[in-house]
Amino acid sequence: MNDFLKDTFNIDDRVLSLVNACEAEISDVLGAHKAVCEHNQYKVMAALRENRLSDTHFGWNTGYGYDDAGREVTERIFAEVLGAEAALVRTQIVNGTHALAITLFGILRPDDELIFCTGAPYDSLMNTIGITGEGEGSLSEFGVTYKQVELTGTGEIDFDALANAITDRTKVAFLQRATGYSDRPAITIEKIGQWTEFVHKLSPEIVCMVDNCYGEFIEELEPTDAGADVMAGSLIKGIGGGIALSGGYVAGRADLIEKIAYRLTCPGIGGECGLTFGQTRNMLQGLFLAPQAVSNALKGAILCGAVFERLGFRTFPAATDKRSDFVETVALGEEGALLLFCEGIQAASCVDAFVKPVSAPMPGYEHDVVMAAGGFVTGSTIELSADGPLREPYNVYFQGGLTYEHAKLGIMSALQKLADGGFIDIR
Repeated sequence: MNDFLKDTFNIDDRVLSLVNACEAEISDVLGAHKAVCEHNQYKVMAALRENRLSDTHFGWNTGYGYDDAGREVTERIFAEVLGAEAALVRTQIVNGTHALAITLFGILRPDDELIFCTGAPYDSLMNTIGITGEGEGSLSEFGVTYKQVELTGTGEIDFDALANAITDRTKVAFLQRATGYSDRPAITIEKIGQWTEFVHKLSPEIVCMVDNCYGEFIEELEPTDAGADVMAGSLIKGIGGGIALSGGYVAGRADLIEKIAYRLTCPGIGGECGLTFGQTRNMLQGLFLAPQAVSNALKGAILCGAVFERLGFRTFPAATDKRSDFVETVALGEEGALLLFCEGIQAASCVDAFVKPVSAPMPGYEHDVVMAAGGFVTGSTIELSADGPLREPYNVYFQGGLTYEHAKLGIMSALQKLADGGFIDIR
């Protein structure tokens, strides 16, 4: 194995020894997610069986897409798996930001107030809200006001500050579950449940909305199981299992899903139209594979954290921390290190392994971003990938790996690039 890795991937013995030593030290941590994976796998299987999924559901209509049985059964299955009354699962939703945007635009009206309860939103949502100057057609242009409540110094929801921020105009309280481009902890299902209970006690009319990107199947329950009124995410992250070719989902209360469907299409049409383009097979097979894919990605993130902790880097979360997304953050400290880490991940990719990632402006992001992602589905972050904005402290965000072995290879490749570039010394 050592000679093969050296000859094929240019990974030397020091790198392999370090990674294997760290892997042995955290073997109990790596095995701890097995029960969660099994629970979620059986939950998906039960929904597929109970909704009598058939080969006939994998066909597709043309034109408007009326009476698409495959689309209807797909949305029933997703709703059941996610503990929701209804779901909107569509190829027409282009990414997670789009899923979140149609949710906000579907629920909020002029003079309503939106409160972010986990500090600043993810970069790509700032234009949607109207925080940045480029938000043409943003919520702020339609008279929706915005507040944000910062997390406490330890990364907890600040309930006292939230209670002071809520007014009789507050319509949506928003929680971003995953870390995003920050170093705060992901929000666990237990804490999401405490948050929804707190908000609904203050005002039952407030809609508790969760950005669930990177969070599906990390725990046995989802935000909608824990009291969230609605949540949204992308099919090319965890819940698509690396098989879904595109799309996004929204799940929650049936009355809210109807409003959101009107925003996706138009009032009076809602979810009654919209072709699936034959993608129900990929969506549902991806859902079936997702618990295992998420488990593999989670183990890869844990290993990444353990290795870079050993080398003295600040990592978040720590290898032994409880997790609520599958993203591992490493504060590399220098722009060159960030670029080389991403070069290593790209070199270990299945697709475009020969490409060198470079930083560039990206729509919706304030700073240039470098992204390494050579997946079978473009932008699928459940596949091995890494990215980060070119700003201090030059954090890299490592995620994905449909197999644990692929995630491990990516870690070794990134380490080798950093060692060859003089950023780390492996003895």
